[in-house]
Amino acid sequence: MKALLLLAPLVIAAAPQATPVPPAQPLASVDGLPIGAIPKQDLPARGCAAYLWTASGTRALIAMVGADPARLRVSVQGKVTDLDRSAQTGASGFGFPERAEYGGGPLVAKLTMKVETRESISGGAVVPEGLLEIDQAGQDTIIVPVAGLIGCT
Repeated sequence: MKALLLLAPLVIAAAPQATPVPPAQPLASVDGLPIGAIPKQDLPARGCAAYLWTASGTRALIAMVGADPARLRVSVQGKVTDLDRSAQTGASGFGFPERAEYGGGPLVAKLTMKVETRESISGGAVVPEGLLEIDQAGQDTIIVPVAGLIGCT
């Protein structure tokens, strides 16, 4: 038994060490659409942000929208793009409108989302359903059902 205890540190030292695995690259295309996943996003320094995943299929993080500054982050054709809010209607809560338009010119995104508060969530809310539409000049409109969470600092 004593010999086994003496050999234990040698066996552990000789065992192959795990090599760090780099984080997976976000998907360039989600569910065959010309919209991709965005990388992991941090909470804003102040205010609230909504983190939106596809509501079906791969459940990939495809958008983040900030309340202030009012900006939507998406990945279209493999490029992560930030679009400023250009129009809004209604109020959904936490500084987000019920329906908003982002960008202009050749790339416009429209986001409709429902926001619900829950007792089990502090400093945020749930987005049980929403719809993200991406319009690109000369391309078909992309319409993706989304759901997600709102986090606030």
